[in-house]
Amino acid sequence: MTVRAHDLEQRVARLELQRLERDAQVDQLQTQLDAARREVVRAMAKLQTLASRAEAASAMAEAEVALQSLQLPAGQVPPGIVEARQLLAQASDEFNKGNYGGALYLANQSKGATGTGRGTLGGGDLTTLRAGEVLFALPISLQTMGRANVREGPGAAFHVVFTLDAGTNVTGRSYADQWVRVTDESGRTGWIYYGLVGRRAEAAR
Repeated sequence: MTVRAHDLEQRVARLELQRLERDAQVDQLQTQLDAARREVVRAMAKLQTLASRAEAASAMAEAEVALQSLQLPAGQVPPGIVEARQLLAQASDEFNKGNYGGALYLANQSKGATGTGRGTLGGGDLTTLRAGEVLFALPISLQTMGRANVREGPGAAFHVVFTLDAGTNVTGRSYADQWVRVTDESGRTGWIYYGLVGRRAEAAR
């Protein structure tokens, strides 16, 4: 394979992985929009009592503890964690204004965003990233397209640590060149060639 052909193949792989990431982000945004709509409906119907100062303070403290408990990879902060920090700061502002209901809502949103960020970090040891490794914005639901070897590192020269059958569900955590770091449903982690995985049918709908 010529150098030019290799570079083109790497570019195609990178674009395909970025497309998978964007599709997953769109799905997540739609879910968040639906949740926001439900929250607005509940607020308009006035079915919830006003939050007390103590409830808001407790939720904010829980959100802060959740953030502080994370071990983040050097040099990269997952978008979910960035959002969680912003939401917690907004909750603090609303609390200082005496809007305890708003502070409680934002603190709970912060905890949810922290959970999303924790999920991004959840597969394997991502506290140390390999050279060229890029975290996905959020975990991506994938499925093997055929029988596939999962390797210790991002390349065919790395040792095979386990093999997955066709149709196995895995979660994509990050990528490097043409390889995706995945975690299977039993918690095993390794690297798989990008051409051997695609989005799960239920995630693509």
